[in-house]
Amino acid sequence: MREVNILSIQRTSPAERARIEAVDPAVRFTDAGGWFDGEIRETWPAFTVSRYLPAGSLGRSTREERDRLLAAAEIILGGWPFPLDLRARAPRLRWFHQRPAGASNLRRGDLWGSDVIVTTSRGVGSPLAIAEYAVAGILYFAKSFNRIAEDREARIFDHRGYRSVQLDGKRCCVVGTGGIGRDVGRLCAGLGMRVVGTRRTPRPGEPLPPGFAEIGGPSDLDRFLGQSDFVVICCQWTPETDRLFDARRFALMKPGSVLVNVARGEIVDEEALAEALAREQLRGAVLDVYVGEFEHPPPARLWSDPKVLITPHVSGASDENRHGGIDVFCDNLRAYLDGRPLRNVIDWDRGY
Repeated sequence: MREVNILSIQRTSPAERARIEAVDPAVRFTDAGGWFDGEIRETWPAFTVSRYLPAGSLGRSTREERDRLLAAAEIILGGWPFPLDLRARAPRLRWFHQRPAGASNLRRGDLWGSDVIVTTSRGVGSPLAIAEYAVAGILYFAKSFNRIAEDREARIFDHRGYRSVQLDGKRCCVVGTGGIGRDVGRLCAGLGMRVVGTRRTPRPGEPLPPGFAEIGGPSDLDRFLGQSDFVVICCQWTPETDRLFDARRFALMKPGSVLVNVARGEIVDEEALAEALAREQLRGAVLDVYVGEFEHPPPARLWSDPKVLITPHVSGASDENRHGGIDVFCDNLRAYLDGRPLRNVIDWDRGY
């Protein structure tokens, strides 16, 4: 039986390791989580390091020892951030799985566009927690909770500033109806909203996901925007979706609508968003992401605007760990050993 060397460069729990090793006796698993922290500190922006690495962690072993681990690895299980030169240092590497769901995380480094099979946890990266966050953002502006901080600072209530919106009967457009988008639609429909959505490739005749009244393609987005009280961005960041929401699209949005972005900051033209908020085209914007979020704080114009709620990419956090990254990895590992196609393989041309 041929041994298969799996190297984890992200910290792995004993239970996760046991699940991976139980897939097949041929698996030889090495946990090097944290070993590369020193390299990452030297090659990634300080803002990224302070956010994602444990304080004071400098890694383990020598460069030569880490190179030997990479050189022997056929499969690597990784996370964020990661060594930028993995492909160059892992000549035997055939498959890399990243536990986060977003393919765009890998645009840095030499894996992007390489000959290595790369898979992600798309569709199982805590979609329900993220969907709940999106609904909370909708309620935040629908019930004028953004007024609370202003009134507290002024030490007087502006009763007329609270302009609540009833969600029952309102319309929500979900941009990107994958795992997260489907949960957003289901929850919004449960609040009595009429939900429509878009996807890259429509599937006529296929049953609609629970809660959705209609799902169209990219060409339907403009039509949906003018009808929607709330718009939730859940799609992947690709060349096609880069600045998908620009000045033209903000002008098409229903006056007084709310934008929620739980995908990637680059999907939104932030200057155009700020202008739309300034002229009150939008009631508010909820941003769990922003352009350059791994390198610097949010743009001051948006962060200081009371009509904007910004959080540091925490929508997937929860008291319950329902992230399915290890599930996808174990299923794919079985398929890999059996010679079957893997799930969630990144198409470099498509961008996810």
